[in-house]
Amino acid sequence: MEGKILGILVYLVGIFYLGYKAWKQTSRSTDYMLAGRQMNPFILAMSYGATFVSTSAIVGFGGVSGMFGMSMLWLTFLTIFVGVFIAMVVFGKRTRRMGLALNSHTFPELLGRRYHSKFVQQFSGVLIFLFMPIYAAAVLIGICRMLEVAFPMVSYGAWLLIVTALVAMYVVTGGLRAVMYTDAFQGSIMAVMMLILIITTYVLLGGVTDAHQALTDMVALVPEKLKAGGMTGWTTGPDINSPIGLTIYTTLVYGVGIGVLAQPQLAVRYMTVPSDRELNRAVAIGGIFILLMTGVAFVVGALSNVVFQNEFGKISIAMAEGNFDRIIPLYIDKIMPGWFSGLFLVAMFAAAMSTMSSQYHVSGTSLARDFLEQHVTIGNGGSSMKLNRLGVIIAVFATLVWAWVLPGNIIARATAFFFGLCAASFLPIYVLGLYWKGMTKIGAKISMVGGFGVSMFWLLFVHLQESASIGLCAAITGQPSLAAGGEPGSWMWLMQWVDPNVVALPVSLALAVGVSLATRRMESTHLDLCWDGLC
Repeated sequence: MEGKILGILVYLVGIFYLGYKAWKQTSRSTDYMLAGRQMNPFILAMSYGATFVSTSAIVGFGGVSGMFGMSMLWLTFLTIFVGVFIAMVVFGKRTRRMGLALNSHTFPELLGRRYHSKFVQQFSGVLIFLFMPIYAAAVLIGICRMLEVAFPMVSYGAWLLIVTALVAMYVVTGGLRAVMYTDAFQGSIMAVMMLILIITTYVLLGGVTDAHQALTDMVALVPEKLKAGGMTGWTTGPDINSPIGLTIYTTLVYGVGIGVLAQPQLAVRYMTVPSDRELNRAVAIGGIFILLMTGVAFVVGALSNVVFQNEFGKISIAMAEGNFDRIIPLYIDKIMPGWFSGLFLVAMFAAAMSTMSSQYHVSGTSLARDFLEQHVTIGNGGSSMKLNRLGVIIAVFATLVWAWVLPGNIIARATAFFFGLCAASFLPIYVLGLYWKGMTKIGAKISMVGGFGVSMFWLLFVHLQESASIGLCAAITGQPSLAAGGEPGSWMWLMQWVDPNVVALPVSLALAVGVSLATRRMESTHLDLCWDGLC
């Protein structure tokens, strides 16, 4: 216990030193929102990775792997290929250049200025502010559940308050510079701990081959409920035309793996470096980091079934008593050596704080810069920074409220929900805005609103996990989902497990292209400004 406390105290000293250093260097709005556009490739890559991967990936998605197995590794492939390589090489360079040409400080501001539309900026800013706290709450829940297991004398509610206060202190004062400095430090801790975790797990199970063979041989232990849902084993993928298969491949793999491209807290990082060279150098660092984070979490989550069965005669989901968000915390607490549990707790603390700090910053600046500043007269840069700090404080409070009311088993679902919503709302107008001069203001507006509308409709009335929990569909139709009335096994019945993004993203893309082709092209002088330095 003393080791855990000491580790966290040493870690906090480092965090607050970096936060103080960033605060001393933050004097302008550009410093607060874009870290002065002077970050180096290591800080960029580690901050990008640490923001992308948090307790939601390690605890939440690691727990999902404990339940559903190795099929989650498809998400690791997408997060590296799409989330790092495609994101930085294809999107990052043009985002940085266009953001500089248009003097944009936030992701909504980039979209708004690209389409010369206050509506686009304000709508996207409000959307981010309203829904980002749900994603942030999932991360907060993840770390507080781990702290609850490690320090049972402190209640879960108390941990929510303590962690929130710690993160808010350096984000509110130091802005994005503080976020990125601390991210790089926290990401380094996370990488070392995950490397130790995978090595130790394989040693416990007699090596890589023996470990995976043992997991394969446990197919007979798959619970009947999971078999009925389409699961075939922990080392084989589930039936694609089954509830579990559709959930894994459409919501978790596709929804998160593609949705990463339109994440505002990640896109803004492309604008924090002085040149394209930093983005090129960050690709390799970011790829290795993501592999260590998601790849290790998913493999260890699945292999925990073998370890728990060997030690306690129960598989992971049985040990966690049905709550798969508890699988990784229990694995660390019950299986790993005592010295490691304290260090890993620090790493998860770092993972949560690095992601939450970015979420608070992006959500708060979206409220302040992209909505309030459009309606409130701001005098000098100092006044603008005060408004941004106020926005961050409001975002912190909203996240705390969500963390208090959201149910268990929510971490992976909340993450996938936000990633999918961003993809449906932003991805088509973001991609086409960077590469197609024919994309119009009206096309952007209709695509964004249409993608958001279809995504929310599917979430409220079709996708069973959310529609049943929210209850609006049942109140209107008497069914938990519009698809629930279909013949079991039919395509309509299966729709209740198809992620909203599978439908909403193509609709949003079709609206963007179709409406833009049918409406007048934007003025050439404005397009020349947007494309300054791109060609």
